[in-house]
Amino acid sequence: MAYFLLFISAFGAATLLPLQSEAVLLGVLTQAQFSAYLLLLVATIGNVLGSCVNWYLGLKIEQFKHKKWFPVSERNMLKAEKIYQKYGFWSLLFSWTPIIGDPITLVAGLMRENFWRFLLIVTFAKASRYLFIYWVYLGLF
Repeated sequence: MAYFLLFISAFGAATLLPLQSEAVLLGVLTQAQFSAYLLLLVATIGNVLGSCVNWYLGLKIEQFKHKKWFPVSERNMLKAEKIYQKYGFWSLLFSWTPIIGDPITLVAGLMRENFWRFLLIVTFAKASRYLFIYWVYLGLF
């Protein structure tokens, strides 16, 4: 059940929902009954799949970005677009960051970023973040 909850929180946190998967990961890590490596894998897969949803939404719903119900503020969207235009696909390395990370993955879809390159870079960024959190937990940082 802990793996499932971690997956759901990681998936939701990578979409435009205001969830925090880091806290869930740390909470489950404190319980020695779970494999840390499996927890990192589950969190990474959930988070990457959530980012893939953002990419797909960006690909399909560009015409709705100025609607009031659109889940990303125009300010954050413009900030993400500027970053993406300046750094291109390398901006996906910041997909793990709070506030602009989710909009960057959405903008990648808007900009028609190649999905396989998107997947590779986002997976690297998300896995690195969770690995760093794990190292902090272990006291290595």
